[in-house]
Amino acid sequence: MDKWIELVKAKMSELKITQEKLAERLGMSQGGVGHWLNKRREPKITDMNRVLEELGLGFLEVALVIREPATQQTLDGEDEAYGLTLAEKYNPYFRYPVSDWKDPCQTRESPPGAYNPNRYELTDYHAQGAAFWLRVIGDAMTAPSGLSVAEGMLILVDPAVEAVPGKLVIARWPGSAEATFRKLIEEGGQRYLVPLNPTYPKALYSEECRIIGVVMQATAKF
Repeated sequence: MDKWIELVKAKMSELKITQEKLAERLGMSQGGVGHWLNKRREPKITDMNRVLEELGLGFLEVALVIREPATQQTLDGEDEAYGLTLAEKYNPYFRYPVSDWKDPCQTRESPPGAYNPNRYELTDYHAQGAAFWLRVIGDAMTAPSGLSVAEGMLILVDPAVEAVPGKLVIARWPGSAEATFRKLIEEGGQRYLVPLNPTYPKALYSEECRIIGVVMQATAKF
């Protein structure tokens, strides 16, 4: 809820939209919107997504993740909940599409009627831009020690985050059929795209290379 409020307020400020104007777009009273943004009332998930849509954030979606509450063992052997609040048990998450290395930013589609469990993935990260997931292919970013992103992991890419040295980025070279996943570094005033796996060569970064986005999260599914 806090993350949604923070995102909505930031976008309203950016667009110079008042609570009154937003309420008008939603077909409700200004007071109702104010109750949501000041945490006096909790909006439904459908209402949260309506607000995002009206603010031009339709590529985001708030969803609910239901998880088992933490438990502790009592003296008589029965499990007892730690007393988590509903907000802690049912957390609002954002949902982003899984894309493809050949067409980053584009959702990977399935044939009509086919089940695709990876078309969307959930995270509590609220993106600055039209974020998307990619599934890591190959071992170029698998390091023998330290930071390592193994093949099969999902990485969340935010195109609106500034690509500065030290960030993991998704880039594409002119004429290349697919994007590439590397770490952007700077040495002696020159920038390079460097794999975390030392058996792969680093590449000199030039203006011809397009940075598609910055990797903000990596997660593995079992």
